[in-house]
Amino acid sequence: RGILAGYLEMKNALVNDDGPAAANAGKTIMTAIDKIDKTTLGATQKKAYEDLADDIKENAEHCSENGNKIEHQREQFEMLSKDMYDLVKAFGGGQTLYYDYCPMANDNKGAAWISEIKEIKNPYGGKSMATCGSIKEELK
Repeated sequence: RGILAGYLEMKNALVNDDGPAAANAGKTIMTAIDKIDKTTLGATQKKAYEDLADDIKENAEHCSENGNKIEHQREQFEMLSKDMYDLVKAFGGGQTLYYDYCPMANDNKGAAWISEIKEIKNPYGGKSMATCGSIKEELK
């Protein structure tokens, strides 16, 4: 749960063009990963977690160290979002989440993110492209 909370905190910071807050959220994610008790996980969940945890931690760490480089944070957030999607698919989110997609993000290659709200608030464009994107999937 702490990993998802940190991720959503980072997403909201990037929506608001707030690099320092996104950096703090990266630290939250790293701390949460270190606190996971893998002995409580079943075999399938343990494998899924082990496959994703290092990448999630690495991308969170890059975000935490680059509070003054929001474009770099957004690049890391894109990779982080892919792993978070897989993590939520494996473990559930404990709440209704939305998998959103913006075709203009990432130099028009497109990028996705997970949101806790139905309203589109784009972390890749920040305030300049706040509503660009659409819901691709509802995650329960």
